[in-house]
Amino acid sequence: MRANKGSDTKPELALRSELHRRGLRFRKDFRLVLGGVRLRPDVAFTRTKVAVFVDGCFWHSCPDHRTTPKANAEFWSAKLMQNQNRDRLQDQALKDAGWTVVRAWEHEDPAVVADQIETLVRSPDA
Repeated sequence: MRANKGSDTKPELALRSELHRRGLRFRKDFRLVLGGVRLRPDVAFTRTKVAVFVDGCFWHSCPDHRTTPKANAEFWSAKLMQNQNRDRLQDQALKDAGWTVVRAWEHEDPAVVADQIETLVRSPDA
């Protein structure tokens, strides 16, 4: 598992490139501690409080591309469930602190995700 990157994955780089191309400036891998919950959104717009996570299909159990490992199934089931629970906990901590959370799957088109983010960041009440 050491070869699995925590940041700067290809889907994340593609999204960041698209956001930057649109003139949006952001913090990457931004460290936050909210209500005792430590988290690092992949992309953070601190002024408008928009946090973006690009989730891998395997690690976060994408409903479309989820796979269940056959070897050591009990370990992997618990591990993937723990990841999902952590995601929900982080989402709630961000929402409680007034942040908007955007979660994108690695297989989603970066331009479509960037459209959603740009709407949130550039909205008049942001």
